Amino acid sequence: MDNEQFRDGMRRLTAGVNIITTIDGDGIRYGLTATAVCSLTTEPPALIACVNLNSSISRFIEHSAVFAVNVLTDTHRALAEAFAGRAGLAREDRFTVGSWMTSLTGAPVLSDAAASFECRLLEARPFGTHLILIGDVVKTHLGSSTDSPLLYGNGAFKGSRPLMADLARDHQASRSATA
Repeated sequence: MDNEQFRDGMRRLTAGVNIITTIDGDGIRYGLTATAVCSLTTEPPALIACVNLNSSISRFIEHSAVFAVNVLTDTHRALAEAFAGRAGLAREDRFTVGSWMTSLTGAPVLSDAAASFECRLLEARPFGTHLILIGDVVKTHLGSSTDSPLLYGNGAFKGSRPLMADLARDHQASRSATA
């Protein structure tokens, strides 16, 4: 298997964008932009998130045993860039972008997220380059925004409305080319 080809293929898998956050023993906040998040079960409410083992957040999630998954809308592109390390902001300075609050677990929650899931860590399992987190969802915050979700595909953040227009344009172009 060619790892580079696999990576290129996975870049074409469009996914929702989230910010995963946690705290350390001194209350210092950590966060990163992630797309590898999904529901695990509804009974009991649980989710899976994957973070790179080289990220500082991975060890702090294991230590604090709490994390939050903050689901972004297309109005959060600057926030996604900041937590992806693309804005040149130091770790704690990333939290100056956006409006953050602390709730039940102590993990930072984005005030205007489409949804936020506060989790207690049930299991952390390393696999390859990543740490697979299984979180017991102890609180869900639902935002009031009607903005479209922020998506990530082909190395770029995109709102779903422009993405749908891109898909329609590409479909029309392929139909014209075969006609």
